[in-house]
Amino acid sequence: MKVSADATWQPHYSQSFAFGEPRVSGRIRHAPEDFRVDEITPVVPDGAGEHLLLQVRKRNTNTDWLAGRLAAALGVHRREASFAGRKDRHAVTTQWFSVRVVGAEPPEWQNALPPEVEILQAHRHGRKLRRGALTGNRFVIVIRDLAGEVATLAARVAHIRSEGVPNYFGEQRFGKGGANLVNARAMFTGRRRGVPRGKREMILSAARAQIFNAVLARRVAEASWNSLLDGEVAALAGSNSVFVVEEPDENLRERVIRHDIHPTGPLWGKGALLSRGPVRDLESEVAGQWQTLAQGLEAAGLRQARRALRISVHDLEMELTDDTAELSFSLAPGCYATAVLRELLAYHDAAQQSGARSRSDDRD
Repeated sequence: MKVSADATWQPHYSQSFAFGEPRVSGRIRHAPEDFRVDEITPVVPDGAGEHLLLQVRKRNTNTDWLAGRLAAALGVHRREASFAGRKDRHAVTTQWFSVRVVGAEPPEWQNALPPEVEILQAHRHGRKLRRGALTGNRFVIVIRDLAGEVATLAARVAHIRSEGVPNYFGEQRFGKGGANLVNARAMFTGRRRGVPRGKREMILSAARAQIFNAVLARRVAEASWNSLLDGEVAALAGSNSVFVVEEPDENLRERVIRHDIHPTGPLWGKGALLSRGPVRDLESEVAGQWQTLAQGLEAAGLRQARRALRISVHDLEMELTDDTAELSFSLAPGCYATAVLRELLAYHDAAQQSGARSRSDDRD
């Protein structure tokens, strides 16, 4: 890896756009109801067992915090509560939790929950809900105060349906004001020790995301984020399976167009990069601009992994009314709705700008 001084210690948000700089601006999250997320999961309650499987609708509430409240309401330790995936805080979201409750649950336990939380379903289940036990998320997002060349939005929507969008990690991965990256630098340089496990995982995740986003930004700038280069590592859509492409042929290029496979970028860690040739050179050069992060991730024992450079955006629809747009679409797990929004318009997040806070300092 080529080593150079670390780049600026701020979250990497490229000004390179897949379809050119947006010509429209707007405001999101004027209210939590303007940002709705529904979890898509294959989990089916089996009706018996030590676990209580709960479908919950929450408003303006942090996922981790709510898991603790559910455990407390049911009279068990926090470690007995689990969920498939974190959801946006400043939103109205529907998702599943599981809580291990041996024997009968306490009477009227739901009354101990805050008014922002509604239990939609409760079933007995034989197994703990595991992280990642979902197939995607469905979003409905209202964008207000549209300004600029609103007529260009329709063409953007068409491009996104066909091409997808760059699979950037969103702002929430880096913490408020990039705090997770500041903490990463402190931890990796020995100025911060004894970091709790949960916080450490967030810091490591943010460091990986920074390097990945920087690689992706370079590929966007070079217009290669949605095509295969020599030495590419391709991922099968909807799978964790990857394979090296020494020289892409016509069949592989057609599979990219069909969104059957995607080019990937590195989730940094120890070990050799899977990529070859010019792709490896690019990834090594970009990682070298983040020397402290790259070396810290290696020292932490994380192994090299891959993430698709592209998101396929499913069932994308847009309704325009005066100066308001309503978007609906579905994404695979781990993908950010803001990655779709940034390709459509320059959005302003009202929740962040107003200093809105939730019950935890750590965003979902």
